Amino acid sequence: MTQQTTIHEVKAKAQAARAALPAMNRLTTAQKNVALLAMADALVREQDAIIAANKEDLERGKVSGTSASLLDRLKLDENRIAGIAEGLRQIVELPDPVGEVLETFERPNGLHIEQVRVPLGVIGMIYEARPNVTVDAAGLCLKTGNAIVLRGGSAAIESNRRIVDVLRRALAGTDMPPDALQLIEDSDRRSVDAMLKLNGLLDVIIPRGGASLIRNVVENATVPVIETGAGICHTFVDESADPEMAARIAFNAKVQRPSVCNAMETLLVHRNFAAKHLERLLQPLAEANVELRGCEETRRLFPAVRPATEDDYATEYNDYILNVRIVGGLDEALAHIGKFGTRHSECIVTEDHRNAERFLQEVDAAAVYHNASTRFTDGFEFGFGAEIGISTQKLHARGPMGLPALTSTKYRIRGNGQIRG
Repeated sequence: MTQQTTIHEVKAKAQAARAALPAMNRLTTAQKNVALLAMADALVREQDAIIAANKEDLERGKVSGTSASLLDRLKLDENRIAGIAEGLRQIVELPDPVGEVLETFERPNGLHIEQVRVPLGVIGMIYEARPNVTVDAAGLCLKTGNAIVLRGGSAAIESNRRIVDVLRRALAGTDMPPDALQLIEDSDRRSVDAMLKLNGLLDVIIPRGGASLIRNVVENATVPVIETGAGICHTFVDESADPEMAARIAFNAKVQRPSVCNAMETLLVHRNFAAKHLERLLQPLAEANVELRGCEETRRLFPAVRPATEDDYATEYNDYILNVRIVGGLDEALAHIGKFGTRHSECIVTEDHRNAERFLQEVDAAAVYHNASTRFTDGFEFGFGAEIGISTQKLHARGPMGLPALTSTKYRIRGNGQIRG
């Protein structure tokens, strides 16, 4: 497409989404839930067509040399589609935050004031390879009365086209306007650049993906941004950690699904613990074909480890690669996390209550764990239903973003003729 064609598509779809807002604002919770259930049923009913489109993306990815971990994130099958549809049904069961009265009070002059939750408006979602995000984002935004303009990555373009077509046709049989759900089909970067400047049409942009995507959006958008961060997540195994627990948590945090943002990228180990238990900690990871990179002290104790560089500690691998560094204690672990962490998810494994509380208090991250895997930073696991992303910023929303994070507030004031003197 030419640049003008790209800009035209982006602007036209954003305009269509905004035009759908009045109808969205009139919907009841029951009407929104009927629409979400219709979407869930349609995904299952048309799964063969979705899987066929997904295979086109997978084949193109294999030819272009896409890594196995990214292909895993991209892949759809019957079980994954069933899970995605179940995510929509779970959203139906969640309370609708729109219209919730947060506070109410009366002024001495008789004005009755209440603060209520309202939709954000039109949300622009820019994300990369995982097509399940298409459905999660649509479900959460539509449940909260927002319209959404989706711009997925080129790796999943055929999957996303088919999914959005299925969802829009499902909406056509409900009271929800199909135009509240839009997909930008031009996968050229110029479509992202165009979205970033759509002030007046988009109310907020939420990027979800790798560090370069998020950095581009944050640095270049004139539309307000809710930043979801890359996940350079750490697990610190303290001196008093239970060895079996530590090995189990570390293995889960890296191996259970290494391609996601809450997977561990660096394992920090107290020197005294490492002297006794490092092999017990690292051997299961090595047997799971995790490539281990570490400091010189780690390599002396476990020779199979390759050297780690400063760049390694600053890398989100999303793969079967793990950094290992031996530290002198909690202070050194905190300093390392402060330097290399991305404020996403951090864990301490310890039986020392004081160290645990210091870690929970001092680490600046959206989710901080004591004796539990970082893999739990997830909307489903927190009981929020599907999530639109994990915010690592501090304004408006932080951590897994469920339904309330997709609302703003307004004040409704009722009077009987008051004027200000």
